[in-house]
Amino acid sequence: MGKQVITYGGGHCQMIVSTAMRAEGQSRTEAPGSLCNSHCVLEKAAAFLPSLIAEDYLKIISPVQAVQGVLLFADISGFTALTEKFIQRAGPDRGTDELAQTLNSCLCDILEEVLTFGGDIFKFAGDAVLVLWRAPPRELAKTISLVLQCSRQIQRKYGKRDTHVGQKIQLKIGISAGPVDLLVVGDRRRQYFLICGEALDEVCEAEELANAGEVILSATSWELCEQHRLRTRRLAGKRAVKAWIRCLGQNAKTLYASLYDTQGATAWKGKLDDRVPLDLFSELRPVTSLFVQLQLTAGISTVDIRTLIHDASRKMLEILCPHKGKINKIVLFDKGCMFLCVFGLSGEKLPYESIHALQSAIQIFNSCSTMLMEVEAVSVAVTSGMVFCGVTGHPLRHEYTVVGQKVNLAARMMVHYPGLVSCDAVTYASSRLPPYYFKELPEKKMKGLSHPGTLYQYVGITKKSIFGMGLAKKRSEYAPLLGREKEIDRFGSCLKAYEDLGQSHILAFEGTMGSGKSHLLTELAYLGQAAGHRVVAMELLEANVRQSFSAIRTLMARALGLQDSEPCGARQCTLQTKLRGTIEESSFCLLSDIFLVEFPVSDKVREMRGIERKKELHSTWAKVLEKTIGGEFGIFVIDNAHFIDPASWSIMSPVLRNVSYFMVMSLAPGYPRTEGFCKAAADSTMSQKITYLHLDELKPSAVVQEVCQNLRVDSISRDLARFLIQRSSGIPYYCKELLGCLLCNNMLLFRTRRRGGKAEDNWESLIIEASPLTATSSSSAGNDGTVCFIRPDVNPENTVLPTTLKEIALAQLDRIKPLKQTVLKLAAVIGPVFTTQLLSHILPHGIRHKMNCLLDMLVSDNILKWLKTTEAREGMCNHRYPLPAACGIRIKGGLQSVERPSLSKKTTERQSGVLVFCVPLLREAAYELWPERQRVALHRKCAAFLERHAHKCKSCSQGDFVAFHRFTVTSSQEGGSSQGPAEQGDPHSWEALVLAGEQLKRDRTHAPEGRFLAKREQTAELPSKTDRKHSGTCSCECKAIVESVLVPLARHYVAMGDAARAFYYLLESAAAYLHVSNSYMALMKLNEAEVLRNSLEKKADVIACFEEATFFSLKGEVCWHMGHMKLAKKMLREALSLLGRQFPRTSIGAFVKSQVEKLPCASSVSRRVSSLPQEARRKRLAWLLRQSCCLSLLEHLFSLEGTSSGRTFSRLAARMKANTDRAADSYRAADSCHR
Repeated sequence: MGKQVITYGGGHCQMIVSTAMRAEGQSRTEAPGSLCNSHCVLEKAAAFLPSLIAEDYLKIISPVQAVQGVLLFADISGFTALTEKFIQRAGPDRGTDELAQTLNSCLCDILEEVLTFGGDIFKFAGDAVLVLWRAPPRELAKTISLVLQCSRQIQRKYGKRDTHVGQKIQLKIGISAGPVDLLVVGDRRRQYFLICGEALDEVCEAEELANAGEVILSATSWELCEQHRLRTRRLAGKRAVKAWIRCLGQNAKTLYASLYDTQGATAWKGKLDDRVPLDLFSELRPVTSLFVQLQLTAGISTVDIRTLIHDASRKMLEILCPHKGKINKIVLFDKGCMFLCVFGLSGEKLPYESIHALQSAIQIFNSCSTMLMEVEAVSVAVTSGMVFCGVTGHPLRHEYTVVGQKVNLAARMMVHYPGLVSCDAVTYASSRLPPYYFKELPEKKMKGLSHPGTLYQYVGITKKSIFGMGLAKKRSEYAPLLGREKEIDRFGSCLKAYEDLGQSHILAFEGTMGSGKSHLLTELAYLGQAAGHRVVAMELLEANVRQSFSAIRTLMARALGLQDSEPCGARQCTLQTKLRGTIEESSFCLLSDIFLVEFPVSDKVREMRGIERKKELHSTWAKVLEKTIGGEFGIFVIDNAHFIDPASWSIMSPVLRNVSYFMVMSLAPGYPRTEGFCKAAADSTMSQKITYLHLDELKPSAVVQEVCQNLRVDSISRDLARFLIQRSSGIPYYCKELLGCLLCNNMLLFRTRRRGGKAEDNWESLIIEASPLTATSSSSAGNDGTVCFIRPDVNPENTVLPTTLKEIALAQLDRIKPLKQTVLKLAAVIGPVFTTQLLSHILPHGIRHKMNCLLDMLVSDNILKWLKTTEAREGMCNHRYPLPAACGIRIKGGLQSVERPSLSKKTTERQSGVLVFCVPLLREAAYELWPERQRVALHRKCAAFLERHAHKCKSCSQGDFVAFHRFTVTSSQEGGSSQGPAEQGDPHSWEALVLAGEQLKRDRTHAPEGRFLAKREQTAELPSKTDRKHSGTCSCECKAIVESVLVPLARHYVAMGDAARAFYYLLESAAAYLHVSNSYMALMKLNEAEVLRNSLEKKADVIACFEEATFFSLKGEVCWHMGHMKLAKKMLREALSLLGRQFPRTSIGAFVKSQVEKLPCASSVSRRVSSLPQEARRKRLAWLLRQSCCLSLLEHLFSLEGTSSGRTFSRLAARMKANTDRAADSYRAADSCHR
């Protein structure tokens, strides 16, 4: 009899809390956040388990238990097609987020009805759910009626649903009844619970027979149900029936009430008012999904099923756990068993994730194919990409799982490409393995997937991979390697010493991932060949470290030239020719397995026992290696030498002590082999033979030169240079990926420099002209003055991190403990610089008391940096907050391990201060983990806090930067709470924001070397009006407030999708920069406002008329400061038109307008003003003051012309301004009288 089994993981057998942390068999026991008491722990854990398990979890559970009941299986139809629609419409990141929100909303509605009817939600399966109503045999008929009533309610309310992407999703429901078996597999560390039986087979068959919107009863449940209460229709050729409930009846209602209480639905309903927020569990992150399908033999028994699942899961966990892979879900059908494994879940990200997944896939494939006798075939599929990792379901019953297009693709690939290991194009590319590890698969049509992309079979180790590979990086044909002159010089001096003295030497370069080690070794190999030396170069992969003797085999094969000898006979001939006289003829057969040759086994070797044969093998390899390395003068280059396997090193190490050689290698920190070389270099006895150099980050000037070289341009804009330098931290690979991202997304603009030519007089040309340039690149031949800018309509701060850099940053982030990671993710929403008051405002209440201790730990980990408020502001950049005395740092395995301070009263007291992210990429990666709904809520909290301080400083009267701006528009902010730890007017909050603003300004205008102030901005930022006005004891703080309050407010509202408020604060920012005489930054903020304005479909519905007028007014003022007088006049005229004061364009119009302006109207204005409410008066005053500003600028602009026409327009502007000022004075007087 065929059986279908669906399983889920529970966690630790004795620790129910682990299920709340990681459902589906994951072992991590620490939650993001603290749980206050054991009762809260049990409630949290219960939500991750079905009642059938939760009630008996702490009891001794037998391996097999019989359960009677009714099963309901509901499946959302059209989910895969919906996934495609979301990704096509919004991209992989936002599309995945919207998909997860839609699925969660749909499931939550369905499960609400299920819980109301007393159902036990047993299992989630992506877009499907399995529900159990336990009932004794005598109650099955009435329980079936109850389940049908529940199904009817679900179909009536949620059977069909429209989505905003135009894809409908519908619901199919199957019902069955009868006995099922509950199985338990696993060990004390991890357990999985399964149910199996005919009832499960039938419920899945019934669901498959259902059309959208239908409920199908299985044959058994039809026989057991109250048939007289149902209307049914037979399905052609099937025993199952389509069913409707005629009337529930009074007796059934009584049964419904009793079953409702029996199944604990009342208790569930009572908890609805005490829902635990689960937002901190959910993230958007790139992961690698691995699906495994085991094809079972026919007629397998229940006991054999349990044994097979136990053995398969145990073997898979042995393979997955070293790489932090997890089994997330297991589904066993009557013909096969499916495992969903995931690499890179929260806190589990590692470098080389794609390689780990592929290696695990081939190991699982080989192990299951040979070890499990009941398995006929094994299929494995691997995909990589963005998914939603988090909690899905209902607040009272949910699971931690992964949702996304890549998960669906892996499931489809597993079915359509059986009997092999398949992978998608992203996994293929991100693994960076040589092409001969893969075979391209034929294209197949897969349900719901229109463009799956190129798919590959992963074949693992082949003949080519056994002989290794040369250096993967290719040397640039256009220019030498930049920024590594010191390392190249050291190579030259070491090589010369080796040539002159013949002493062995190892030149080792240590550098982090992306520091340019491979490019450097490629350059050194080229220089060695150019000098006439024989160079043997090879690159090791992460897979080599687990393959015994792989490094020595690759080195010897490449040195002997075996990689070029394809036939077996040719390799044998090469070995005999080059090794004759080095090893005995009887020992050649020991090389057969190593080099895939067929030397006949000699009598001497045949008679050797195991240990003796092993010693002879080592001796033979040592002789071959000595011949290979020391036989002739040459340079040996090993890229990624930290991947030398232990077996190879046991032979290489003694040989290298006895032969003369010159070897260049690259190493990465955190590996045992790297530590060994580092210690050897520090040893006085070995220091003469090993030179150990650490690759530093590139200097900013080298980064600029490399970018110019890659783009083939003469120079780049300072904004582009600043973006790449700060984001890349001087790491070449990071810079390359960031630049590639900008190019792929068409964010760069290339222009030929106009030498002596006049630029066009328009807004876009003004922005490009105002953008300062870096110094000309050192290699400008053939570039003909070409300059690269960031497009005016692009804000690079809003660009999404390239996936490759996000993977690297997340691997670093996941080394941090969950509670610290939560704090870091929340701080990332605020920005690169943040105050403790604002962080405390958005922190969950449960961890606020730990904030200072957690921040100190992050500072000790060099992730954050304190800025002390007691420091002189000029010297604040390089100060570090002093670590608590209890903190100590030790290095182990290349990673930091920190002894933490205890939560004493001193560390838990609230502390006022400012912190800075040390690594920008880490902040961006942490920020991008947030799903949109949680992200918007956090931005809203930040905006509510900052809006208290969105005004001028005390020295400048504390008003709006656009006079009375707040009275002209109505805030669209919803839910912004002003409650928090820092009350309005808190001087500590203001001081901290001032300090943060000064740091932000310093970061914006300086490079890491501190000399990156943009020339254009330097000239545009003159001594401000406020500085001249307040030259005494009280200084203006507006320069800092615009950086730490107004600019972030605009960013927060953009992230919230509130265009009106974002536009408002962009205008405030521009006005504030003009207030402090920084025309360049005002221009940049107005350009952002222009981009936002152009993105709106209906501007009039979002942007108020006064906002439009202020926008053109500020543009006019900026144009005047930048020397574009004609453009300034155009902007100011447009502003006055929007403000209701037309300014004439002709002399006749000016004459008529001047006569109109001479007419008396002051008395009527005064009478009208006194009758207006205060808010209306201030709104009108804002309009008048903005008119006065525009007219004042026009008066000055026309006076500069020196022509008769110019003087006429200047006098008219002065007269209009005088009338406007009189009206404004009337409004001010009326306002002061009513105070």
